[in-house]
Amino acid sequence: MIKRRRYDLVLAIYLESRGFAFALFDGWCDPADWGFFEARGANNERSVRRVEALLELRAPDVVVLQDTSEGGTRRARRIRALNLEIAHVAQERGIFVRTYSRGQIAKHFDLFGAGNKQQIAETIAKHIPALDFYVPPPRKPWTSEDRRLAIFDAVALAWLYFCEADTDRTAA
Repeated sequence: MIKRRRYDLVLAIYLESRGFAFALFDGWCDPADWGFFEARGANNERSVRRVEALLELRAPDVVVLQDTSEGGTRRARRIRALNLEIAHVAQERGIFVRTYSRGQIAKHFDLFGAGNKQQIAETIAKHIPALDFYVPPPRKPWTSEDRRLAIFDAVALAWLYFCEADTDRTAA
């Protein structure tokens, strides 16, 4: 009998001004669900309720967020407050919370030659074919960023968590 190695159920959440993207992983390169929740009017309360529903429905072992602390990634005050509130909600439920900065993501994906969000999305899609359909076309200078890229930002957060978890397992 082949014994399957158990990974944590990981929910990565990437906050945006228009809402948040999420990616739920059942294991390394094994996405179970992903999507984007739009909270019109910069409404933190609606976003927190939606995250609580995701936590209740999926019961993840780990929540991965962007590091919005002083030494992490610079974000708007509202996004920083929402990030802290989501971390608090997860910790109250006994869920481990891990954060990564934009710099850590850029450093990791630089190893793949991916220097911008579009290239990171394309790199992720090569490794996770289920997400290939969601890679938007390259952005034109006069267009705003496609919101599908936020899903790849969330996946990148989960990717770093799994890389770190695999490093910890091999070191032990």
